[in-house]
Amino acid sequence: MQKFIITGGCRLSGELTLQGSKNSALPIMAAALLGEGESVLRNCPTLTDVYSASRILSCLGCKCSISDGNAVIDPCGASGSEIPEELMREMRSSIMFMGAILGRTGECTFSVPGGCELGPRPIDMHLAALRKLGADISDCGGRIHCRIAGGRARGAKINLPFPSVGATENIILCAVCAEGETIVNNAAREPEICDLCSFLRKRGADIKGDGESTIVISGTDKLHGCEHTVMPDRIAGATYLSMVAAAGGEIILKNTCTAEMEPFLSVLEQTGCRIYPAENRIYLRSGARLRAVRDRIRTMPHPGFPTDAQAVLMAALATADGASVFEENIFDCRYRHTAALCKMGADIEVLGKVAVVRGVPKLRGADVEATDLRGGAAMAAAALAAEGTTCLSGISHIDRGYEKFEEAVSSLGGRIRRV
Repeated sequence: MQKFIITGGCRLSGELTLQGSKNSALPIMAAALLGEGESVLRNCPTLTDVYSASRILSCLGCKCSISDGNAVIDPCGASGSEIPEELMREMRSSIMFMGAILGRTGECTFSVPGGCELGPRPIDMHLAALRKLGADISDCGGRIHCRIAGGRARGAKINLPFPSVGATENIILCAVCAEGETIVNNAAREPEICDLCSFLRKRGADIKGDGESTIVISGTDKLHGCEHTVMPDRIAGATYLSMVAAAGGEIILKNTCTAEMEPFLSVLEQTGCRIYPAENRIYLRSGARLRAVRDRIRTMPHPGFPTDAQAVLMAALATADGASVFEENIFDCRYRHTAALCKMGADIEVLGKVAVVRGVPKLRGADVEATDLRGGAAMAAAALAAEGTTCLSGISHIDRGYEKFEEAVSSLGGRIRRV
């Protein structure tokens, strides 16, 4: 099992070009399964989750290759409708292939996905929405089979009880080639949803309202290939900004989606960091000790504070002056990283969905293990700010979402090596 050895205590400084978004690339790869014609995805991040998505596409009959930040996907020979259990286990977001497969073949068989253990992620909303679109769904021994009579979904009005990103993506992927019009109320508004819809529109889809709470999809008979550049990864951006805030120093983050990062930037600015955002770059300077955030940090669907940025900001606030309060409203088990931070000397009290972080003068290196993607990144951020050396295991989680992580940190002057 590989590990990161991180020696803290160094100020970070430098420029870093942000990778393409993991949470955008994966549903776009699923969308490339629909219709005919080759799709070329630029700025596609080199991640283990992206390779897992590529294996799923290949299993379904697609031609898929990834090289030099480009993914080339040709669905012309794709006729498969079943995802093997071992592939579903590789990543949590594999469930989004359900809508795309149904949209292409009219049936799909899969198991409950794996990935980070963030608590239950019920797929009831996904299944209820697909039933509205005409799918008959049965569960046999943990394998779920979906079938649409006649092979083509029918447009419907769908009211989501919660603006679920995954459910919204699955509805779009199934409805884009359906008969008639689909209206999604209380849809997720995340920027990655907009990037998915932008890709599909380039291929000939008729989608309106993405980025708002109501999305209208008019089904089409035909989608063609296109070229598309994946949006920058706002969560990776939040991670590297949090690292520099925690360790001290300055960074110019290039190729950013600055407007989409505003819910995070507005909170980080309260810590006393100097932040100068521009259209596609962000400059941050972190001076002396950070200040605690005065307002409760509530994770919410976009445009609220992103749940994926909660852990990395918490790592930065572990040594802030005063107490910060987090409230996690998306996942039940998103505080699993707090035990490792406390082992490093942080003072964090978890009470249900609330975590109180009382800043301490310093953190110290320790042996810790990543249990999920963003929690692992938080441990790395804390290690860079800590005195001494940290041995961080379980880094396969980090590889799922961060491209060449140790190279990025090293380019800023961080002392990190993979062993």
